[in-house]
Amino acid sequence: MNISKLDQWVRDKEGQKSLTRQEIERIQLFKLNTLLAREKQRNGFYKHLPERLEHLSQISMLPFTTEEDLNLHGHRMVLLSQSQIDRVRTQETSGTTGPVKRVYYSESDNERTISFFAAGLSELVYPGEKTMICMPFSGYRGLGELIAEAIVRLDAIPLAVGIGKTYGELLQVLDKEQPETFVGMPVPLLSMLRMRPDSSLLRALVSADACPKTVMQKIEERLGSRLYPHYGSREIGLGGAVTCPAFEGTHVRENDLIVEIVDQDGRVLPRGKWGELVVTTIQAEAMPLIRYRTGDYTRVLPEDCPCGSKLNRLDRIVRLGEKSLMKELDDRLFQHEQIIDYRVCQKDGVLNIDGYTKGSCKELPSVLEGYPVQYTWSAVSKNNAPCYIAKRSVQSL
Repeated sequence: MNISKLDQWVRDKEGQKSLTRQEIERIQLFKLNTLLAREKQRNGFYKHLPERLEHLSQISMLPFTTEEDLNLHGHRMVLLSQSQIDRVRTQETSGTTGPVKRVYYSESDNERTISFFAAGLSELVYPGEKTMICMPFSGYRGLGELIAEAIVRLDAIPLAVGIGKTYGELLQVLDKEQPETFVGMPVPLLSMLRMRPDSSLLRALVSADACPKTVMQKIEERLGSRLYPHYGSREIGLGGAVTCPAFEGTHVRENDLIVEIVDQDGRVLPRGKWGELVVTTIQAEAMPLIRYRTGDYTRVLPEDCPCGSKLNRLDRIVRLGEKSLMKELDDRLFQHEQIIDYRVCQKDGVLNIDGYTKGSCKELPSVLEGYPVQYTWSAVSKNNAPCYIAKRSVQSL
Protein backbone atom coordinates (compact mmCIF):
# COMPACT_ATOMS: atom_id res chain seq x y z
CA MET A 1 0.00 0.00 0.00
CA ASN A 2 1.28 3.47 -0.91
CA ILE A 3 1.67 6.05 1.83
CA SER A 4 -0.74 9.00 1.79
CA LYS A 5 0.08 11.59 -0.88
CA LEU A 6 -0.57 14.19 1.81
CA ASP A 7 2.40 12.84 3.75
CA GLN A 8 4.70 13.66 0.83
CA TRP A 9 3.05 17.08 0.47
CA VAL A 10 3.77 17.91 4.12
CA ARG A 11 7.38 16.73 3.81
CA ASP A 12 7.89 18.83 0.69
CA LYS A 13 6.36 21.93 2.26
CA GLU A 14 8.38 21.60 5.46
CA GLY A 15 11.64 20.37 3.91
CA GLN A 16 11.58 17.04 5.76
CA LYS A 17 12.88 13.68 4.54
CA SER A 18 10.56 11.84 6.92
CA LEU A 19 7.75 12.62 9.36
CA THR A 20 7.51 11.35 12.92
CA ARG A 21 4.94 12.43 15.49
CA GLN A 22 7.72 14.27 17.30
CA GLU A 23 8.66 16.19 14.16
CA ILE A 24 5.03 17.01 13.33
CA GLU A 25 4.46 18.42 16.81
CA ARG A 26 7.74 20.37 16.68
CA ILE A 27 6.55 22.03 13.45
CA GLN A 28 3.15 22.77 15.01
CA LEU A 29 4.64 24.33 18.16
CA PHE A 30 7.03 26.50 16.14
CA LYS A 31 4.22 27.78 13.90
CA LEU A 32 1.87 28.33 16.84
CA ASN A 33 4.49 30.41 18.65
CA THR A 34 5.16 32.35 15.45
CA LEU A 35 1.44 33.08 15.23
CA LEU A 36 1.18 34.16 18.88
CA ALA A 37 4.14 36.53 18.46
CA ARG A 38 2.55 37.91 15.29
CA GLU A 39 -0.73 38.60 17.13
CA LYS A 40 1.19 40.59 19.74
CA GLN A 41 3.12 42.53 17.13
CA ARG A 42 0.06 43.36 15.02
CA ASN A 43 -2.19 44.09 18.03
CA GLY A 44 -4.53 41.41 16.76
CA PHE A 45 -7.69 39.88 18.18
CA TYR A 46 -5.58 37.39 20.16
CA LYS A 47 -3.09 39.96 21.48
CA HIS A 48 -4.03 39.09 25.08
CA LEU A 49 -2.76 35.52 24.70
CA PRO A 50 0.77 34.55 25.80
CA GLU A 51 3.47 35.25 23.25
CA ARG A 52 4.98 31.80 23.56
CA LEU A 53 4.15 28.29 24.76
CA GLU A 54 6.78 25.83 25.95
CA HIS A 55 4.84 22.68 25.08
CA LEU A 56 2.14 21.98 22.50
CA SER A 57 -0.15 20.59 25.21
CA GLN A 58 -0.35 24.09 26.71
CA ILE A 59 -2.65 25.11 23.88
CA SER A 60 -5.47 23.68 26.00
CA MET A 61 -5.04 26.64 28.39
CA LEU A 62 -5.97 29.14 25.67
CA PRO A 63 -9.62 30.27 25.32
CA PHE A 64 -11.87 29.01 22.55
CA THR A 65 -12.96 31.02 19.53
CA THR A 66 -16.65 30.55 18.69
CA GLU A 67 -18.81 31.12 15.64
CA GLU A 68 -20.32 34.11 17.46
CA ASP A 69 -16.83 35.58 17.91
CA LEU A 70 -16.23 35.16 14.19
CA ASN A 71 -19.54 36.80 13.28
CA LEU A 72 -19.11 39.75 15.63
CA HIS A 73 -15.36 40.32 15.62
CA GLY A 74 -14.08 38.69 12.44
CA HIS A 75 -12.76 41.95 11.04
CA ARG A 76 -10.51 42.27 14.11
CA MET A 77 -8.99 38.84 13.42
CA VAL A 78 -7.53 39.94 10.08
CA LEU A 79 -3.78 40.51 10.30
CA LEU A 80 -3.22 41.94 6.81
CA SER A 81 -4.18 45.20 5.15
CA GLN A 82 -7.13 45.17 2.76
CA SER A 83 -4.75 45.49 -0.20
CA GLN A 84 -3.23 42.14 0.75
CA ILE A 85 -6.58 40.29 0.86
CA ASP A 86 -7.06 38.01 -2.13
CA ARG A 87 -10.60 36.77 -1.42
CA VAL A 88 -13.35 37.17 1.19
CA ARG A 89 -15.84 34.33 1.62
CA THR A 90 -19.15 35.28 3.21
CA GLN A 91 -21.60 32.83 4.73
CA GLU A 92 -25.21 33.94 4.98
CA THR A 93 -28.43 32.01 5.49
CA SER A 94 -32.01 32.86 4.59
CA GLY A 95 -32.63 33.82 8.21
CA THR A 96 -29.55 36.00 8.65
CA THR A 97 -30.42 39.36 10.25
CA GLY A 98 -27.29 40.25 12.23
CA PRO A 99 -23.57 40.18 11.44
CA VAL A 100 -22.57 37.50 8.94
CA LYS A 101 -19.54 35.25 8.95
CA ARG A 102 -16.71 36.48 6.73
CA VAL A 103 -13.43 34.66 6.30
CA TYR A 104 -10.45 36.42 4.69
CA TYR A 105 -7.70 34.82 2.59
CA SER A 106 -4.41 36.07 1.22
CA GLU A 107 -2.91 35.01 -2.10
CA SER A 108 -0.59 32.71 -0.16
CA ASP A 109 -3.55 31.15 1.70
CA ASN A 110 -5.34 30.37 -1.57
CA GLU A 111 -2.19 29.06 -3.25
CA ARG A 112 -1.58 26.69 -0.34
CA THR A 113 -5.17 25.45 -0.61
CA ILE A 114 -4.74 24.68 -4.32
CA SER A 115 -1.55 22.80 -3.53
CA PHE A 116 -3.30 20.80 -0.79
CA PHE A 117 -6.24 20.03 -3.07
CA ALA A 118 -3.84 18.75 -5.73
CA ALA A 119 -2.15 16.45 -3.20
CA GLY A 120 -5.45 14.97 -2.04
CA LEU A 121 -6.96 14.69 -5.52
CA SER A 122 -3.85 12.97 -6.87
CA GLU A 123 -5.05 9.84 -5.05
CA LEU A 124 -7.88 9.49 -7.59
CA VAL A 125 -7.41 11.97 -10.46
CA TYR A 126 -5.12 10.71 -13.22
CA PRO A 127 -3.43 12.64 -16.07
CA GLY A 128 -5.58 13.01 -19.16
CA GLU A 129 -8.83 12.08 -17.42
CA LYS A 130 -11.85 14.32 -16.89
CA THR A 131 -13.20 15.36 -13.49
CA MET A 132 -16.77 16.57 -13.01
CA ILE A 133 -16.74 19.36 -10.37
CA CYS A 134 -20.16 19.83 -8.77
CA MET A 135 -19.12 22.53 -6.29
CA PRO A 136 -19.85 26.28 -6.20
CA PHE A 137 -18.10 28.40 -8.84
CA SER A 138 -18.25 31.99 -7.61
CA GLY A 139 -15.65 33.87 -9.58
CA TYR A 140 -12.05 34.69 -8.76
CA ARG A 141 -10.59 32.23 -6.25
CA GLY A 142 -13.95 30.57 -5.62
CA LEU A 143 -14.04 27.03 -4.29
CA GLY A 144 -14.81 25.45 -7.65
CA GLU A 145 -12.14 27.57 -9.30
CA LEU A 146 -9.50 26.41 -6.77
CA ILE A 147 -10.43 22.76 -7.31
CA ALA A 148 -10.28 23.22 -11.09
CA GLU A 149 -6.81 24.74 -10.83
CA ALA A 150 -5.64 21.80 -8.70
CA ILE A 151 -6.92 19.36 -11.33
CA VAL A 152 -5.14 21.27 -14.12
CA ARG A 153 -1.90 20.94 -12.13
CA LEU A 154 -2.42 17.18 -12.18
CA ASP A 155 -2.53 17.31 -16.00
CA ALA A 156 -6.20 16.34 -15.91
CA ILE A 157 -9.27 18.08 -17.35
CA PRO A 158 -11.73 19.89 -15.04
CA LEU A 159 -15.40 20.12 -15.98
CA ALA A 160 -16.83 23.19 -14.24
CA VAL A 161 -20.40 21.99 -13.65
CA GLY A 162 -21.20 23.89 -10.44
CA ILE A 163 -24.35 23.51 -8.33
CA GLY A 164 -28.05 24.13 -8.90
CA LYS A 165 -28.17 22.26 -12.20
CA THR A 166 -31.14 20.09 -13.14
CA TYR A 167 -30.75 16.34 -13.43
CA GLY A 168 -31.13 16.71 -17.17
CA GLU A 169 -28.17 19.10 -17.29
CA LEU A 170 -26.07 16.87 -15.04
CA LEU A 171 -26.82 13.77 -17.08
CA GLN A 172 -26.00 15.63 -20.26
CA VAL A 173 -22.49 16.33 -18.91
CA LEU A 174 -22.12 12.68 -17.93
CA ASP A 175 -23.22 11.43 -21.32
CA LYS A 176 -21.35 13.94 -23.46
CA GLU A 177 -18.07 14.36 -21.57
CA GLN A 178 -17.73 10.84 -20.09
CA PRO A 179 -15.81 11.94 -16.96
CA GLU A 180 -13.93 9.32 -14.95
CA THR A 181 -13.97 11.17 -11.62
CA PHE A 182 -16.38 13.34 -9.61
CA VAL A 183 -15.89 16.00 -6.94
CA GLY A 184 -18.96 17.21 -5.05
CA MET A 185 -21.53 16.43 -2.39
CA PRO A 186 -22.45 12.78 -1.79
CA VAL A 187 -26.24 12.73 -2.20
CA PRO A 188 -26.32 14.46 -5.62
CA LEU A 189 -23.72 11.91 -6.74
CA LEU A 190 -25.88 9.02 -5.55
CA SER A 191 -28.90 10.57 -7.26
CA MET A 192 -27.06 10.76 -10.59
CA LEU A 193 -25.76 7.22 -10.30
CA ARG A 194 -29.28 5.93 -9.64
CA MET A 195 -30.59 7.78 -12.68
CA ARG A 196 -27.64 6.76 -14.86
CA PRO A 197 -26.32 3.42 -13.51
CA ASP A 198 -24.14 2.84 -16.58
CA SER A 199 -22.25 6.16 -16.33
CA SER A 200 -18.52 6.57 -17.03
CA LEU A 201 -17.71 7.54 -13.42
CA LEU A 202 -15.12 5.32 -11.75
CA ARG A 203 -13.94 7.28 -8.70
CA ALA A 204 -15.19 10.15 -6.53
CA LEU A 205 -14.18 12.57 -3.80
CA VAL A 206 -17.10 13.80 -1.69
CA SER A 207 -17.09 16.88 0.49
CA ALA A 208 -19.16 19.88 1.69
CA ASP A 209 -21.76 17.70 3.44
CA ALA A 210 -22.05 14.64 5.67
CA CYS A 211 -21.73 11.26 3.97
CA PRO A 212 -23.78 8.73 6.00
CA LYS A 213 -22.76 5.08 5.87
CA THR A 214 -25.72 4.05 3.70
CA VAL A 215 -25.02 6.76 1.14
CA MET A 216 -21.33 5.83 1.04
CA GLN A 217 -22.12 2.13 0.64
CA LYS A 218 -24.62 2.71 -2.18
CA ILE A 219 -22.22 5.01 -4.06
CA GLU A 220 -19.34 2.57 -3.76
CA GLU A 221 -21.50 -0.29 -5.01
CA ARG A 222 -22.36 1.65 -8.16
CA LEU A 223 -18.86 3.05 -8.77
CA GLY A 224 -17.15 -0.27 -8.09
CA SER A 225 -14.48 1.58 -6.08
CA ARG A 226 -13.95 3.11 -2.65
CA LEU A 227 -15.05 6.68 -1.96
CA TYR A 228 -12.63 9.45 -0.94
CA PRO A 229 -14.28 11.64 1.73
CA HIS A 230 -12.72 15.07 2.35
CA TYR A 231 -13.24 17.44 5.28
CA GLY A 232 -12.96 21.19 5.01
CA SER A 233 -14.64 24.51 5.83
CA ARG A 234 -14.27 28.21 5.14
CA GLU A 235 -12.76 28.74 8.57
CA ILE A 236 -9.87 26.34 8.04
CA GLY A 237 -8.99 27.38 4.51
CA LEU A 238 -11.47 25.09 2.68
CA GLY A 239 -9.18 22.03 2.82
CA GLY A 240 -8.61 20.22 6.11
CA ALA A 241 -8.31 16.44 5.86
CA VAL A 242 -8.39 13.91 3.04
CA THR A 243 -8.60 10.14 2.55
CA CYS A 244 -5.60 7.96 1.68
CA PRO A 245 -5.37 4.49 0.01
CA ALA A 246 -6.07 2.77 3.35
CA PHE A 247 -9.58 4.32 3.43
CA GLU A 248 -9.47 4.48 7.22
CA GLY A 249 -10.24 8.05 8.19
CA THR A 250 -9.03 11.34 6.71
CA HIS A 251 -5.45 12.60 7.20
CA VAL A 252 -5.18 16.13 8.63
CA ARG A 253 -2.83 18.69 7.04
CA GLU A 254 -1.10 18.97 10.38
CA ASN A 255 1.62 21.34 9.24
CA ASP A 256 -1.18 23.89 8.75
CA LEU A 257 -3.68 22.86 11.42
CA ILE A 258 -3.73 21.77 15.05
CA VAL A 259 -6.79 19.66 15.86
CA GLU A 260 -8.21 18.89 19.29
CA ILE A 261 -11.29 16.98 20.43
CA VAL A 262 -13.18 18.39 23.42
CA ASP A 263 -16.21 17.32 25.45
CA GLN A 264 -19.31 19.45 25.98
CA ASP A 265 -17.57 21.27 28.85
CA GLY A 266 -14.53 22.10 26.73
CA ARG A 267 -12.17 19.56 28.27
CA VAL A 268 -9.64 18.06 25.87
CA LEU A 269 -10.25 14.37 25.20
CA PRO A 270 -7.59 11.75 24.43
CA ARG A 271 -7.15 10.13 21.02
CA GLY A 272 -9.94 7.71 20.26
CA LYS A 273 -12.64 9.57 22.21
CA TRP A 274 -15.57 11.22 20.44
CA GLY A 275 -16.28 14.92 20.87
CA GLU A 276 -16.34 18.32 19.19
CA LEU A 277 -13.59 19.18 16.74
CA VAL A 278 -11.52 22.28 17.63
CA VAL A 279 -9.08 23.69 15.07
CA THR A 280 -6.19 26.18 15.17
CA THR A 281 -5.07 27.48 11.76
CA ILE A 282 -1.33 27.95 12.40
CA GLN A 283 -0.42 28.56 8.73
CA ALA A 284 -3.20 31.05 7.83
CA GLU A 285 -1.73 34.37 6.77
CA ALA A 286 -4.78 36.64 6.49
CA MET A 287 -7.12 35.44 9.25
CA PRO A 288 -5.73 32.84 11.66
CA LEU A 289 -8.11 31.29 14.18
CA ILE A 290 -7.03 29.92 17.54
CA ARG A 291 -9.00 27.03 19.06
CA TYR A 292 -12.06 27.51 16.86
CA ARG A 293 -15.02 25.33 17.89
CA THR A 294 -16.33 23.89 14.64
CA GLY A 295 -19.56 22.33 15.89
CA ASP A 296 -18.52 19.09 14.16
CA TYR A 297 -18.49 15.79 16.01
CA THR A 298 -15.68 13.29 15.42
CA ARG A 299 -12.59 11.68 16.98
CA VAL A 300 -8.89 11.34 16.23
CA LEU A 301 -8.27 7.71 15.40
CA PRO A 302 -6.01 6.25 18.10
CA GLU A 303 -3.74 4.01 16.02
CA ASP A 304 -1.30 4.72 13.19
CA CYS A 305 -2.65 4.52 9.65
CA PRO A 306 -2.00 1.26 7.74
CA CYS A 307 -0.59 3.40 4.90
CA GLY A 308 2.38 4.28 7.12
CA SER A 309 1.75 8.00 7.57
CA LYS A 310 2.11 9.49 11.05
CA LEU A 311 -0.36 12.30 10.32
CA ASN A 312 -3.39 12.21 12.59
CA ARG A 313 -6.64 10.98 11.05
CA LEU A 314 -10.21 12.03 11.75
CA ASP A 315 -13.01 9.46 11.88
CA ARG A 316 -16.34 10.15 10.16
CA ILE A 317 -17.64 13.64 10.88
CA VAL A 318 -21.19 14.67 11.69
CA ARG A 319 -22.68 18.05 12.49
CA LEU A 320 -24.06 18.56 15.98
CA GLY A 321 -27.75 19.44 16.33
CA GLU A 322 -30.41 19.27 13.61
CA LYS A 323 -27.99 18.26 10.87
CA SER A 324 -27.35 15.08 12.86
CA LEU A 325 -31.06 14.23 12.46
CA MET A 326 -30.74 14.67 8.70
CA LYS A 327 -27.86 12.21 8.63
CA GLU A 328 -29.95 9.58 10.44
CA LEU A 329 -32.82 10.10 7.99
CA ASP A 330 -30.48 9.73 5.02
CA ASP A 331 -29.07 6.55 6.51
CA ARG A 332 -32.56 5.05 6.69
CA LEU A 333 -34.25 6.31 3.55
CA PHE A 334 -31.48 5.89 0.99
CA GLN A 335 -31.52 2.18 1.71
CA HIS A 336 -34.49 2.20 -0.69
CA GLU A 337 -33.06 2.08 -4.21
CA GLN A 338 -36.03 3.91 -5.73
CA ILE A 339 -35.42 7.15 -3.81
CA ILE A 340 -33.52 9.76 -5.83
CA ASP A 341 -33.64 12.70 -3.40
CA TYR A 342 -35.90 14.37 -0.84
CA ARG A 343 -36.24 17.36 1.47
CA VAL A 344 -37.54 17.45 5.04
CA CYS A 345 -39.64 19.99 6.94
CA GLN A 346 -40.59 19.54 10.58
CA LYS A 347 -43.91 21.03 11.67
CA ASP A 348 -45.88 20.35 14.86
CA GLY A 349 -43.74 17.32 15.66
CA VAL A 350 -44.28 15.71 12.23
CA LEU A 351 -41.63 15.17 9.54
CA ASN A 352 -42.98 16.16 6.13
CA ILE A 353 -40.85 14.48 3.49
CA ASP A 354 -41.27 15.22 -0.21
CA GLY A 355 -38.99 14.22 -3.03
CA TYR A 356 -38.35 12.25 -6.19
CA THR A 357 -38.38 8.54 -6.89
CA LYS A 358 -37.56 6.28 -9.79
CA GLY A 359 -40.37 3.76 -9.64
CA SER A 360 -42.78 3.07 -6.80
CA CYS A 361 -41.68 3.50 -3.20
CA LYS A 362 -43.30 1.02 -0.81
CA GLU A 363 -42.92 -0.09 2.79
CA LEU A 364 -41.37 3.12 4.04
CA PRO A 365 -41.38 3.57 7.83
CA SER A 366 -44.23 5.60 9.28
CA VAL A 367 -42.01 6.73 12.17
CA LEU A 368 -38.40 7.92 11.84
CA GLU A 369 -36.16 8.82 14.78
CA GLY A 370 -39.25 9.07 16.98
CA TYR A 371 -41.17 11.39 14.64
CA PRO A 372 -44.31 10.46 12.66
CA VAL A 373 -43.75 10.93 8.94
CA GLN A 374 -45.87 12.13 6.03
CA TYR A 375 -44.50 11.40 2.54
CA THR A 376 -45.15 13.13 -0.77
CA TRP A 377 -43.35 11.59 -3.75
CA SER A 378 -43.28 12.40 -7.45
CA ALA A 379 -41.59 10.63 -10.33
CA VAL A 380 -38.22 12.20 -11.03
CA SER A 381 -37.81 14.08 -14.30
CA LYS A 382 -34.90 15.73 -16.05
CA ASN A 383 -36.34 19.13 -15.11
CA ASN A 384 -35.94 18.39 -11.40
CA ALA A 385 -32.84 19.51 -9.49
CA PRO A 386 -31.28 18.17 -6.28
CA CYS A 387 -33.39 19.15 -3.27
CA TYR A 388 -30.50 20.90 -1.50
CA ILE A 389 -27.80 23.02 -3.13
CA ALA A 390 -25.86 23.23 0.16
CA LYS A 391 -25.70 21.10 3.30
CA ARG A 392 -28.72 18.90 3.89
CA SER A 393 -30.77 19.84 6.96
CA VAL A 394 -34.22 19.51 8.48
CA GLN A 395 -36.15 22.76 8.10
CA SER A 396 -38.52 23.83 10.88
CA LEU A 397 -41.84 25.53 10.11
